[in-house]
Amino acid sequence: MRQIIFTITFAVCATLAFGQQELMVSQYMFNGVFINPGYAGSHKYWEATALHRTQWVNLDGAPQSQMIAVDGPLMGEKLGLGGIIIHDKIGDTEQFEFSANGAYHLVLDAQQKTRLSIGLRAGFTNYTSRLDETFVFDEDDPVFSQAIQNKFVPKLGAGAYLYSERWYAGVSVPTIFAGDDVLTLKADSIFNGTDDVYFEDHMFITGGMVFDLNENVLFKPSVLVKYHPAAPLEVDFNANFLIYEKVWIGASYRTQDALIGILELNVTPQIRIGYAYDLTLTDIADYSSGSHEVMLGYNFGKEVIKMKSPRYF
Repeated sequence: MRQIIFTITFAVCATLAFGQQELMVSQYMFNGVFINPGYAGSHKYWEATALHRTQWVNLDGAPQSQMIAVDGPLMGEKLGLGGIIIHDKIGDTEQFEFSANGAYHLVLDAQQKTRLSIGLRAGFTNYTSRLDETFVFDEDDPVFSQAIQNKFVPKLGAGAYLYSERWYAGVSVPTIFAGDDVLTLKADSIFNGTDDVYFEDHMFITGGMVFDLNENVLFKPSVLVKYHPAAPLEVDFNANFLIYEKVWIGASYRTQDALIGILELNVTPQIRIGYAYDLTLTDIADYSSGSHEVMLGYNFGKEVIKMKSPRYF
């Protein structure tokens, strides 16, 4: 059984490592800067978010990720600036990533408070792959005889974000360019030359809106489409309810992957705590009890927050 689990783990991790490298989280609808640099500075105040995700609990080598994001407005809200730090470990591969996000916010309709933001992301990934420590059945397999230590990979991305107080829409490609020649050669050696690059360019398309159900309950449906030409189209359908301006309760369905329950509590106007549980719908569920994700957010600018409704996205 242990060998079977190792085999499944390696197959899963290889698929993640050489296919969908963009980090997957479930609470992105509460801080869009994780997936779209155009989101940076879209609020009147600065905010910070920390997130930890443990994916596929009980499965050896399953992904574990930590993220910290900070963003806010500059120059009278015309510009947005932000930074993201990510640590991601999958099996015997590990990445440490830092990126700076900058966005220009253009007012399209002052009365309706509609804006269009164009954002850029620039940063780097420090990549390590300890394939020489990977459990394999053929110990003499040359593919797994060498490791990649602290490979520096520069990366560029971009995004556009159209928003008002009650709705938003966005499109982004977090990694348009990556200087990953050494990693590409390693990917080619494993997958027989089927990959031209290592870090792929995934496109994210998002949209959402807030409706008043009554004076105490708001409804926020949203959607996230993840597109890559070499992978099946994946869509997240999300439904969240804000109760008494204090508690967000919601659920998501990720096509061909998972059902997700989400809970977020506005402890104070400045402090937010969130939790998400992913119930896996694939065959991995036979070996894992699901995925857990916790989030802590802090909004700066206490006087500004007092004059505004709770943040919706």
